[in-house]
Amino acid sequence: MFTDIVGFSTLMGSDEQKTFDILEKNREIHKPIILEFNGQWIKELGDGVIATFDTISDAVNAAKKIMETCNAANDFQLSIGIHSAEVVFEKGDVFGDGVNIAARIESAAPPGCIFISESVYKNIANKKRIDTHFVREEKLKNVTHPVRLYQVLFEGSEWVEPEKAVAIEIEKSIAVLPFVNMSSDPEQEYFSDGISEEIINMLSQVDELKVIGRTSSFAFKGKNMNLKLIGEQLNARYLLEGSVRKGGNKLRITAQLIEASNGFHLYSEKFDRELDDILAIQDEISEAILNAVKIKLIKQKEDEIYKKDTDNVEAYELYLNGRYHVNKFTPEGFLKAIEYFDAAIAIDPKYAMAYADKAFCYMNLRDFGWLEADKCIPEARYAANRSLELDDKIAKSHLAVGRIKLHWDWRIMDAAESFKKAVQINPSNPQGHIQLGFCLVLSGNFEKAIPHSEKAKTIDPFSILNLWYLSAIPFMAGDFEKVAANGKRMIEIAPGFFSSYMVSGLSVLTVKDIERSITFFQKMVDLSPDIYSMFYLGTAYGAAGKNTEAREMIKQMKAAEGSEIHGNYFIGMVHASVGDLNIAYSYFDKALKNKEGQMLWMNIFRHCLPSLFREERTKMLLKRIGVPFIDDF
Repeated sequence: MFTDIVGFSTLMGSDEQKTFDILEKNREIHKPIILEFNGQWIKELGDGVIATFDTISDAVNAAKKIMETCNAANDFQLSIGIHSAEVVFEKGDVFGDGVNIAARIESAAPPGCIFISESVYKNIANKKRIDTHFVREEKLKNVTHPVRLYQVLFEGSEWVEPEKAVAIEIEKSIAVLPFVNMSSDPEQEYFSDGISEEIINMLSQVDELKVIGRTSSFAFKGKNMNLKLIGEQLNARYLLEGSVRKGGNKLRITAQLIEASNGFHLYSEKFDRELDDILAIQDEISEAILNAVKIKLIKQKEDEIYKKDTDNVEAYELYLNGRYHVNKFTPEGFLKAIEYFDAAIAIDPKYAMAYADKAFCYMNLRDFGWLEADKCIPEARYAANRSLELDDKIAKSHLAVGRIKLHWDWRIMDAAESFKKAVQINPSNPQGHIQLGFCLVLSGNFEKAIPHSEKAKTIDPFSILNLWYLSAIPFMAGDFEKVAANGKRMIEIAPGFFSSYMVSGLSVLTVKDIERSITFFQKMVDLSPDIYSMFYLGTAYGAAGKNTEAREMIKQMKAAEGSEIHGNYFIGMVHASVGDLNIAYSYFDKALKNKEGQMLWMNIFRHCLPSLFREERTKMLLKRIGVPFIDDF
């Protein structure tokens, strides 16, 4: 930590005695606080102080207290810079590049401000009672790479306006934070979460409003973070927060619309109603938000947004319970959700949204091998088609049908039409953009696919699943740097999610850093030892010429449950990686017969398995699948 007295040189020239008094006062402030937070006073450099700490939290909390104490004394101002790096201690002094960087960060801080580096920020971003925000990226003197600078906020601190790296319009963008469950029963959380999600879905249909996706908004659930910081991280100008108390048939809902940059309340309301009024309350909140941000809807759009998916409150509650379990994204969660959706449909047989979500559950159960295909496929097809029959004005109906057309039937262009309709109805639904991007990139239209990828990432920047899906688009387009960035981001957000390492592994496998890819894929297998993970590790072994290890993966894959139904493509690719092309094609034929969805993405491996893609048989295979052969290796 470096601290410095602002304007010291000028002061020295005008009043020498006062300057010495200030230096002594500065020592009196610093020394006890540094000791209090387990720090070590290293030395003074003129009017500056250098200190080191055992933990990053101690350093930041010490800086905050030093600033607050200095401001209370009102004799002078400080600027502070903090950086975390390896340093060398020798004869009571400290050396290393990290020392220089900390000094340069302090120099970049305005009077009365604490600036920190990204290495410090990453360690304290989720700490309670420490609020930070990104300011800018700057090239500092004698520092090789640009440094991302963040400000630490404390009582009485002045907010330093961030410098935008890119011009992104946030004038009409909103994040709906998860409403807090104030009920005495924690089991009612499904209800408060569901109301938040329903408001997101309603507002997402407004063309003029960018609505942050559910996953990203819910990333801040239970975190008492500064609203400015949340708005900055989500790139949202407005935040909606609230609470729900439900007891029997009684409801109390509060809602506040806040301008993130200044905390100003644009709308605040409390509803004490009966449970039967819940659908009307959601309409009132949504309409109030649009009025507050000065969006005027035409009558047709108003009817679409405020139309009811069901008028039956009991069916609606069951549906919200189902959505709560869908969002767990586990096999048990999907099966439990289906029970709730079926119960909702039994009460309201025309509940299109429940049918659409039921189709989504069955698709994931089949695609991840969590339930037998013959139990999933007919149920998913019926639910998707029934949803569209009942209501073709909701995005989820078109998404459900489009997903089956693309991933199961391989009717890429037909699926694209379904996804275009979904995006038209709900422009802020990231899945619509992701799936449309899939169709475009699979048909070789990379230029049009990338904007949909970027749009989805902007809408839902904290969604680990979306980052996973989205990585396929730049990968097919040959933008491996973007794939690597996605992988890095995924590992930062969810180090325990197996596919975080799949994306990172693929990004380096393609540029021939095979040994590093094996490390990533091994971590993937450690986290999820299934046929999907073993396929990537086995293919990397084959690409590296480690045929013995690759064949061991084949042996384990064949032994996996269900491999003969949904694992033929995976086994075939590992055989191809070790040069067993005839065996590989026999497995590809079986995969083609089973319509194994991963076959659509075969072109992903064109750079790391060039011998396979020089085969005329591969060109014919891709033609049968319905995707173009991409000859860019």
